[in-house]
Amino acid sequence: MTDKRSLTEDPSVTLFREYLRLKTVHPEPDYDAALRFLERMAEELGLPIKKVEVCPGRVVAIITWVGSRPELKSVVLNSHTDVVPVYEEHWKYDPFAAVKDADGNIYGRGSQDMKCVTIQYIEAIRRLKAAGKRFSRTIHLTFVPDEEVGGHKGMETFVKLPEFHKLNIGFALDEGLANPTNAYTVFYGERNPWWITVHCPGSPGHGSRFVENTAAEKLEFEEKIKAWCKEAGEDVTYDFAQKHMDQNFTCTEESDPWWHAFSSTCKAMNMTVKKEIFPAATDSRFIREEGLPAIGFSPMNLTPILLHDHNEYLNEQVFLRGIQVYERLLPALASVPPLSGEE
Repeated sequence: MTDKRSLTEDPSVTLFREYLRLKTVHPEPDYDAALRFLERMAEELGLPIKKVEVCPGRVVAIITWVGSRPELKSVVLNSHTDVVPVYEEHWKYDPFAAVKDADGNIYGRGSQDMKCVTIQYIEAIRRLKAAGKRFSRTIHLTFVPDEEVGGHKGMETFVKLPEFHKLNIGFALDEGLANPTNAYTVFYGERNPWWITVHCPGSPGHGSRFVENTAAEKLEFEEKIKAWCKEAGEDVTYDFAQKHMDQNFTCTEESDPWWHAFSSTCKAMNMTVKKEIFPAATDSRFIREEGLPAIGFSPMNLTPILLHDHNEYLNEQVFLRGIQVYERLLPALASVPPLSGEE
């Protein structure tokens, strides 16, 4: 059910809090609830929505605002619908109640990572459409599952499908991180994740008991994974659940038209931008592996970094300011003049 919009609360904040209450939390995220919510958003925006089942039970939703020149490459606004697990005993409030305290801090799992950005995208487009705006380039909003568990049944699979390539992407925005200072952090690349499964057969046993041939005694922490397994015994093996070696970076030179549109808009809003490599991994890596430029950006300055942490929150004023940021960024990106090969 949709919350009744308070007379004193900004409707965008009310919508954000509603979305936070959806339990799209691992290990059993309620993706159906998220899809119903997104279908309603598409209806409210008057835009079409397409659903692509990339794996059984895993659907990518795409809301599209067609530009006046749909043959030009599009702008993608990506966000993931899932959130990481919580330990409720460590939270001040129910992590799925979206409680707002007296200071305007909205507590909830996903308040920073990254349900805030999802609603900021939607609300920025709502405002731009209400103002009668339309841009030359098409804007696609993509909502993907399973980012928090590696993206294999989400973006990693989606980028290989025809439906992804039909989006005709020129540039993508995805999630970033909060910044405790007045600056905004922008990510043009990220680390390569290695998720490793080590198979170490042996007898289980508590540390207080002397059990021969335990799995734990076989795992010697050496410099290299191969050395660990070799020293542990011939029957100890390992494989990679994920092994990414790609090091594609997105250009952040002012000569690049996409970056120039992004950075010049930030400058016009007196925003201090700090460029970094993302310290972990996001769905942007799969987009970059396809040779497409992608920037990780969540407009959350003056905010402690609390993604995946207890008591994750975002202040409502920071959230609302983020909508205004996208209200300026989206027109700039969707109005980038035709590039070489697009004429």
